[in-house]
Amino acid sequence: MKITIRTALAAILLALTSGFAVASKIAPDVPGTSVAGDVDVIVQFTTPADDSHKAKVEHLNGKFKGVLGAINGAALSIPASALDSLAADPSVVHISLDHAVKGMLEYANPTVHADTALQYGFDGTGVGVAVIDSGVNDHPDLSAPGILGMPSLLSRVVYRQNFLPGGSSADNFGHGSHVAGIIAGNGYASGGSNAIHTFRGIAPNANIISLKVLDDNGNGTESAVIAAIDQAVRLKSRFNIGVINLSLGRPVFENFSDDPLCQAVEYAWKNGVVVVVAAGNYGRDNSSGNNGYGTVLAPGNDPFVITVGAMKDGSSVARSDDTIASYSSKGPSAIDHIVKPDIVAPGNLIVSLTQPTSLLYQQQQSAGTLVPNSYYQQGTGNSAQYLRLSGTSMASPMVAGAVALLLQKDKKLTPDQVKARLMLTATKAFPSSSVATDPVTGATFTSQYDIFTIGAGYLDVWAALNDNTRATGSAASPVAVLNTANGEVTLADTNSLYPTGLTTVWGSSAVWNSSSVWGSSVLTGADTTVWGSTIIGPSTTVWGSTTVWGSTTVWGSTTVWGSTTVWGSSGPLNGEQ
Repeated sequence: MKITIRTALAAILLALTSGFAVASKIAPDVPGTSVAGDVDVIVQFTTPADDSHKAKVEHLNGKFKGVLGAINGAALSIPASALDSLAADPSVVHISLDHAVKGMLEYANPTVHADTALQYGFDGTGVGVAVIDSGVNDHPDLSAPGILGMPSLLSRVVYRQNFLPGGSSADNFGHGSHVAGIIAGNGYASGGSNAIHTFRGIAPNANIISLKVLDDNGNGTESAVIAAIDQAVRLKSRFNIGVINLSLGRPVFENFSDDPLCQAVEYAWKNGVVVVVAAGNYGRDNSSGNNGYGTVLAPGNDPFVITVGAMKDGSSVARSDDTIASYSSKGPSAIDHIVKPDIVAPGNLIVSLTQPTSLLYQQQQSAGTLVPNSYYQQGTGNSAQYLRLSGTSMASPMVAGAVALLLQKDKKLTPDQVKARLMLTATKAFPSSSVATDPVTGATFTSQYDIFTIGAGYLDVWAALNDNTRATGSAASPVAVLNTANGEVTLADTNSLYPTGLTTVWGSSAVWNSSSVWGSSVLTGADTTVWGSTIIGPSTTVWGSTTVWGSTTVWGSTTVWGSTTVWGSSGPLNGEQ
């Protein structure tokens, strides 16, 4: 009898344990098995996906849509009722939804001192930048150098590939071309002896690798982005790809260590490619009582990548009048509380490349907000070459261009060394707060200049090029830890919660202490290493606010996004005053 009871108990315990194990493999926002119909998911396996995995999926009446080599995974369409059976397979590591993703210079270039870099020959020559976006069209500003200041017939868009079903690699939305111009536009179409403004990118001779994942309306899927990241790594040697720009994203739904999009960008990072990501445009979102905190999007929540917030350049080359764009998403990241963004760069009302056939051009034409020709050259009417867009989508390529310059100077720099150097040399001087006005609604927004709003500071290209310190170890962004007893927030090494197996650079020497990297204005307290007991900020209206710091949407284990699975209305913005 005892043997029978023990056997029964063992069976019950095994069933309970197995049920828990199956549930833990499925992301929390994946529909339950009681939902009718098929669901699109991304599955990560213990080994690269092959025919044996495909056979198992088809046995469950599922369909293999594509292999995602960057994460040992595949995109599937499978009945929701079969998800538990799929998760029970020992070869399955994790199941996530195949989420929807969406896309989100005349003063900006000298503001970040890229013009000075150009004077000394740093223009991105020989470096490839992968733009994973809505495609990149040919444009005079993306031509190879010609003679007598004229463009040549050769394009610096050296490779194009479409990851969407059907269609072409053309940019009918207009977002990717604008991004590419910020990175590598050479200003041919706005230059000349009569030029008032020249719209030149940060690395005006870098090559562009266009990997199209967003359709004519700026929509795409997570699996397409992952496939494009995988291809960028494959093409690394062929085109000397040193950096990937991701001016797109979607809300955070699970730990970055499980998130397939985060795992894909880490794959690129660990294969020697710097990944630069837009933080998102949700800094004004107070729908959860969080004052816009905790709204950084994935994969910008990943601790490895460089996550970029947006500044307003004040329509001048001076940095003294520059302020944070109130829509720029703030950290810490949802669920994991990673300190983000890492750095900020100009992103408001940025002029860059366009074509009149693109959707974004036609929308601005209807709204009467096109760039007039008289703004940058003699003539009447509106420009058919340039467009103004705003958002962290425009700030991210500023940093991607800066990475190209650093790699042109020193191709041996690792992604971690690039990130650490950009953060160390970023400008730390900011006001304590600023007020922005929405030009459409007239609403005003107050921003605090804390570590979750501006990160390590404002991009300074020339300072980064003149810095020769080489970080040793991982530059993974730290974790913010809330002490619920006293309300203090401290920083902890990401390894303490998510072991990476790498020594972290932060705090390894006086060069990398908290005030050096994040600045004394955003980190107060003793000048100890960033992993010490340094308190992030004083008990002011923000730091002492129970509305923000007591909010479960920021510090709890749930996500601020609820059941939303798409970006919503966070595409290109009108800008702000």
